[in-house]
Amino acid sequence: MINDIQQDAATRMGKSIDALKHEFSKIRTGRAHPSLLDQVTVSYYGTDSSVSQVANVAVEDARTLTITPWEKGMVQAIEKAILKSDLGLNPSTNGMVIRIPLPPLTEERRRGLVKIVKHEAENCRVAIRNIRRDANSEIKDALKEKLVSEDEARAGEEKIQKLTDQYVKDVEKLLETKEADLLSM
Repeated sequence: MINDIQQDAATRMGKSIDALKHEFSKIRTGRAHPSLLDQVTVSYYGTDSSVSQVANVAVEDARTLTITPWEKGMVQAIEKAILKSDLGLNPSTNGMVIRIPLPPLTEERRRGLVKIVKHEAENCRVAIRNIRRDANSEIKDALKEKLVSEDEARAGEEKIQKLTDQYVKDVEKLLETKEADLLSM
């Protein structure tokens, strides 16, 4: 019983960490990375698709992305979608290839991105603590229904707390890495 609750909490906390990594990948650091365009969608035969589904997105050098659409007609649509996105990128087209130079981040913009990253990390910490609260309440409910003994319940709560501490440390490591990445260059 306790192990099931602990396993469920660990799974849910792991998903919170994965969601944080996904959010961090959306925040650009001045380096070119294909995932930068993941949230940009293009209308492809009436269906909204991500750029990576209608074109080949590659890194030309540290500050330049290249996009090669599968079809010639998609060049202008992709270009418009990138301009409409809130990424602040300026694509330039050369025949079938779209090049996107990434401008260097200003110090002010870096500080703003660090605040966003810290906010996302705090949201993840809160989610992990909420999962801990849910797991502990499940353990208390099991104790009230006499499914587990008091010693088992106490040991289960301690395990859940250790699990929570470990995942919060993981959030801190991710935050430090992303912050250092943003402030360098």
